[in-house]
Amino acid sequence: MTDDPAPSRPDDQGSDPRAILRHRTIVLVGLMGVGKSSVGRRLAAALDLPFRDADNEVEAAAGRSIPEIFAEMGEPAFRDGERRVIARLLDEPPHVLATGGGAFVNAETRALIKSKAVAVWLKADLELLARRVSRKEGRPLLKGRDPMDVLREHASLRYPAYGEAHLTVETGDTPHGVAVEAVIQGLRGYLAPSEGPPPSESESK
Repeated sequence: MTDDPAPSRPDDQGSDPRAILRHRTIVLVGLMGVGKSSVGRRLAAALDLPFRDADNEVEAAAGRSIPEIFAEMGEPAFRDGERRVIARLLDEPPHVLATGGGAFVNAETRALIKSKAVAVWLKADLELLARRVSRKEGRPLLKGRDPMDVLREHASLRYPAYGEAHLTVETGDTPHGVAVEAVIQGLRGYLAPSEGPPPSESESK
């Protein structure tokens, strides 16, 4: 468990029990295929917040697709652009932000997210993620490689960083709505602990 303090609670939440969840940007982190964008869109709709996808924002800023950025400029250039885009997004009013799998690994980006938002690690079984990503093309980091090998490498390198997220939510091969409700329950336990039981060790980081 980290020492990051929970955000202070506004005094007046009115009659909406989810109002407390709308006062800070919620950033979803995790490996490719875990459903950050799909869950993020549904979470934003459930909380009546705007949704942003960092990958889409990077593409818009660069004027080219992520595979093109990787091919023409390399991964370091992509990561630099990603960091600057996320920093800009974190200065916007509260929203739900889905990030690329490597974004939270960058120390500067991670510090920004932890100080300005609530980070939620969506975690799933690697075999499930491998099946998902195998069905979708256009992932530069998978080009010419076995998805399971890549995911194992990424898990080894990235899990320590993901573990610094404020919350960890385990997801499985279930409808995205199930993951959304799990995220909402985790957020409620973290942001409004007096409204329910304290978050478990797997929910609060």
